[in-house]
Amino acid sequence: MTDTRNIITAASVIVALLTGGWAIYQTRHGGNREAPVAMGASAGAGARAQGAAAAVSVVTDEVRSERVSRELQALGTAVANESVNITSKSSNLVMAVHFQDGQTVKRGQALVSLDDAQARADLAEASAALTESTSQYARARDLLSTRVVSQSQYEQLEATMKANQARVDAAQARLGDTVIRAPFAGRVGLRRVSVGSLVNPGAVITTLDDTSVMKVDFAVPENQLGSLRSGLDITARTAAHPDRELAGRVLTIDSRIDPATRSVTVRALVPNEGGLLRPGMYVNVSLAREEYDALVIPEEALVPEQSRQYVFVVEDGRVARREVQIGRRTPGRVEVVSGLAQGERIVIEGTQKVREGSTVAEAVNQPAST
Repeated sequence: MTDTRNIITAASVIVALLTGGWAIYQTRHGGNREAPVAMGASAGAGARAQGAAAAVSVVTDEVRSERVSRELQALGTAVANESVNITSKSSNLVMAVHFQDGQTVKRGQALVSLDDAQARADLAEASAALTESTSQYARARDLLSTRVVSQSQYEQLEATMKANQARVDAAQARLGDTVIRAPFAGRVGLRRVSVGSLVNPGAVITTLDDTSVMKVDFAVPENQLGSLRSGLDITARTAAHPDRELAGRVLTIDSRIDPATRSVTVRALVPNEGGLLRPGMYVNVSLAREEYDALVIPEEALVPEQSRQYVFVVEDGRVARREVQIGRRTPGRVEVVSGLAQGERIVIEGTQKVREGSTVAEAVNQPAST
């Protein structure tokens, strides 16, 4: 028991000596207390240096003012300048076909010959009656002065002669209808009859289209009506020839607005050299209404967030996020309506690596040489 107490006493003495010795050491060497502070200041300076060295590398470009055109995009339909279905006026047999599918024909060229036997017989009969009535009229005119023929008889013979002349004209017209001709120059479609076929009135024999110049009809919202006028330039593209651009101009604007769609139909004329456009084709129409100066930036500078658009503007080596309002887009470029000023520098590459206030190292974008 005595040994245990001695051990505890000795331990207490040792602890007291150590505590007193540490206090004396702190008193004598108190000037060294600032050493850790100085060390902390040195570490802070190193951290700042490391932060400066870690600036984010980005590519920037300048906000520029460019001359742009205000365009209206629409989807239109190509319509032939002149288009008709070739039909017969009466029921008749086809005796000959004078065209090939898809052939280009001239105005007045014969397309189909129908059976003309009956028409020729009717013409011969009408001509014989006209010859007889003309002879009787001539004799009556000579006898009128001798009072052998009365004035009423003379007038009756004259009327008969004129009626027979009308019958001859009608017979000649029916004979002419047995040859169906092209009403205008153009290109015929598929042949839908054969020799010996019986055609009825209204039955389509073929189609004929004048496609040297095409009409393109497209709808424009009524709120754009004030900027439309005849003579405006348009460009037309089709899915069949996406690399070809056709130039045209506005011909006319419909006098009525569709109450269902609240749009007006605009018709443009497009020269169709090479026959790229065909009736019924869908056409993408760009209507240039006016030119104006606008601020334009590369499209890759935009940072979308929900329904808003932002850009990162570089100011004194740091970036600031700024909301912008954009206008029309062109391939690779976008118009800025508000939020930027000409000459400001914006980040176009590296937007995903920076945040508000980030320090950046700029690499200036070099425009492609022309």
